[in-house]
Amino acid sequence: MMNFFKNRKKRTEQELIEGCKKNDRKSQNILYERFAPLMLGICIRYSSELHVAEDIMQEGFIRIYNCIGTFRNEGSFEGWMKRIMVRTAIEQYRKTIQIHAYDDTENEKIDFSDISGMDALTTKDLLRMIQDLPAGFRTVFNLYAIEGYSHQEISEMLHISVGTSKSQLSRARVILQEKVRIENQTIAYEVYR
Repeated sequence: MMNFFKNRKKRTEQELIEGCKKNDRKSQNILYERFAPLMLGICIRYSSELHVAEDIMQEGFIRIYNCIGTFRNEGSFEGWMKRIMVRTAIEQYRKTIQIHAYDDTENEKIDFSDISGMDALTTKDLLRMIQDLPAGFRTVFNLYAIEGYSHQEISEMLHISVGTSKSQLSRARVILQEKVRIENQTIAYEVYR
């Protein structure tokens, strides 16, 4: 039995795509197993709870399977799948949470490079801090700072004004800066204790 798995040919991305276009369950399972950890990481950034992120990911994979015939082999297949996951997360967000508009006059900029001790934090700590943000702030922060969308694109995706997008990003940065400051104080306290 062990030799069967050792000799099993690993399918290429193109073979998986073609198999999924034919609704081949084995190809769909292999695609899921290969990309689920990466896609779950994306979904977690848009959700405060793991089970919600898993639901978003499942919905995203269903969309990938249903839309795979539209992939034109132009650009990265992984990037194409990521865009579907982000859109699925945004749609889930719009269904469940209403973004509150904020006054754009408080749109102050914060430079995270000015925060001392930032390198003492782990990626896991930073992800936890982002997940703890209020849903609107978290979504705008992820779209802008991590996915690289412009405020105009975010406003169109979320059906909010550009000013609201900028304001929510600014407020997310303020909250994150404070969380990083507190975390660094905790780390410093534990080191010198």
